[in-house]
Amino acid sequence: MSLKKPPATILYEDNHLLIVNKRVSQIVQGDQTGDESLDRLFKAFIKERDQKPGEVFLGIPHRLDRPVSGVVVFAKTSKALSRMAGLFKKKDVEKIYHAIVEKCPSPDEGVLEHYLTRNTKQNKSYVHDTEVAGSKYARLSYRKLASSDRYHLLEILLETGRHHQIRAQLAGIGSVIKGDRKYGARRSNPNGGISLHARRISFIHPVRKEPVEVQAPYPKMDIFPVFFRKGPPA
Repeated sequence: MSLKKPPATILYEDNHLLIVNKRVSQIVQGDQTGDESLDRLFKAFIKERDQKPGEVFLGIPHRLDRPVSGVVVFAKTSKALSRMAGLFKKKDVEKIYHAIVEKCPSPDEGVLEHYLTRNTKQNKSYVHDTEVAGSKYARLSYRKLASSDRYHLLEILLETGRHHQIRAQLAGIGSVIKGDRKYGARRSNPNGGISLHARRISFIHPVRKEPVEVQAPYPKMDIFPVFFRKGPPA
């Protein structure tokens, strides 16, 4: 396999890291579907672009769900991979998401704390107000950025990284993400994804020790731009 163009927009790249804007429906790593994954496609692209004779290393310190778009970080060396994994584990990476929801949370700004259990057969997480057997603590903070006639735009700071955490927690308070049929949305999105976008990520570079902040443009075929017709929120 060889690729002349990157399979997703490259937002940042150096000798240690590759940060890209994942499109809806792309998978970060190979799964049971057998569909081509971003890591494999980018390995092929880098091998072609840089004319590398051997195997290209590309590690995965974190992931995004298939229907979610936005920032994904890959590591181009084993040292960068182990250090980035450590940053994610220690919560030294700030992850900001934007979500379009059908019902605005009340109040407009707050913190959600739940315990999540995961059903692997359903590929779904369930929200509990108190700790139950097999559950994991989940916390995020949110604030409303804007509203339209039918939807609301939220900014979310993800403080723990649980399976389907944002999707499950927002649905748990009645604020289902647009297009997320699995968690109760009324209809699917035209692009087959959900209106959850990994908007921005920031951290201290694991090798260079310099601040890195990357923002991903919104996906096409979604209504994110509707909220900014009068200018972006403060």
